[in-house]
Amino acid sequence: MAVDTGGVTIKAGSSMERVVRVADEAGLSIRLRIMDQSTRTAEDAANACGCSVAQIVKSLIFTDEARGGLVLVLVSGAHNADLEHLANVHGLKLGRADGRTVRDETGFAIGGVAPIGHLRPLPVYMDDALLTFDTVWAAAGRPDSVFAVAPHALAEAANATPISVRP
Repeated sequence: MAVDTGGVTIKAGSSMERVVRVADEAGLSIRLRIMDQSTRTAEDAANACGCSVAQIVKSLIFTDEARGGLVLVLVSGAHNADLEHLANVHGLKLGRADGRTVRDETGFAIGGVAPIGHLRPLPVYMDDALLTFDTVWAAAGRPDSVFAVAPHALAEAANATPISVRP
């Protein structure tokens, strides 16, 4: 296990510090990077990381319309989460979560939601397409920060259930 911060100074109590701490506690090997340009969109992140859009992990927060609460769906940057497919195939009746709820419940602003380090535990599902790569890149708690990680290790650390997110 190694958390490589790339020499970045991480402010105590920040969302990025939470991501690094949780990664360390989970024994997750990550490479943290702060980018000069935005990584708010999958395309921006792929350009900044020098990888394909498919290797970007979009951390999408939804409301669970059946049970209440929030759900995290980790989706390849090359895909959109098909809500009808998720309902019909996986029984997940999901709705869009508003930005304030996302921040209050996860501790992250939209555009910087990380797959780990949330304020409260959430059910997590992961696009099975992400598991085909050796390395994927995910938000590290801010819109300009990302980390590289092995997708199988991320799935384990996030307690994510692999699923198809589209037909």
